[in-house]
Amino acid sequence: MSSKLDLYKVFTKVGKSKSFSAAAQDLYMTQPAVSQAIMQLERELDTRLFTRTTKGVTLTNEGKLLFEYANSAINLIDVGEGKILEFKNLTAGELKIGVGDTISKYFLLPYLEAFHNQFPNIKFKIVNGTTSELCAILKSGEVDIAFCNFPVDEPRLVQIPCLTIHDIFVCGNKFQHLLTEPITFDALTNEPLILLEQESISRKYVDDFLSSNGITISPEIELGSHDLLLEFAKSNLGVACVTREFAKEYLDNGNLFEVPLSTEIPARSIGMCYLNSVSLSPSAMKFVESIKKQ
Repeated sequence: MSSKLDLYKVFTKVGKSKSFSAAAQDLYMTQPAVSQAIMQLERELDTRLFTRTTKGVTLTNEGKLLFEYANSAINLIDVGEGKILEFKNLTAGELKIGVGDTISKYFLLPYLEAFHNQFPNIKFKIVNGTTSELCAILKSGEVDIAFCNFPVDEPRLVQIPCLTIHDIFVCGNKFQHLLTEPITFDALTNEPLILLEQESISRKYVDDFLSSNGITISPEIELGSHDLLLEFAKSNLGVACVTREFAKEYLDNGNLFEVPLSTEIPARSIGMCYLNSVSLSPSAMKFVESIKKQ
């Protein structure tokens, strides 16, 4: 026998069947190999575990005591191995995802629905946060995958772009005079602007681009939600900087209008991140693969 665990597996099988030959058949071993395993365990424990008779074997008092513990341990190992197989076959498990409200609503939900339909026994744990917060909890191991606004300066993370997005300015009916011809950023700063809070990656991206063109923006209103940007602009409270792909419904319905710019803000992307130093769980790996296929 190559290990103590193998010896105990033989011991519990013999203890249940009360027969070396029956145990050998169940374990796909020869009867002499089973006998040798039991003798080896008895030598190592310096204890007689079975009483041999012409009708088979019975546990000694010491053997009965050991059997209670060994049988429980083997059963727990079997249960553990079964759970591992469940995880590998995606018949059980949990997928922990970090994502913000906007990306969740406008990008991630269809993928979650499709994955849930294919693997209904995998539970989702969704953790909400900004890109900076999500990167922090991803590095701490609290989530398996995070969906973030790119670019992200995190060398420890694998970063996979999923969707190209465009930052635009939109307005309601009150500001339709801005739609007649492309407007410069310098002229746009004269309008009441509505932007995300400065801490957001999306806001920083726009600020950095405008700053590189010598423009500094001082918004009248700062908000923590993309949906609020759309609603505030729809209510004619100002001109909002939003994501075109996430404002499509408002634009298509005529509730908002895209302000033509003399210079477009360069496209960026949203995508998924995970630690490059830690292996993904089977459920996380399968989910990543499902996103990559799209």
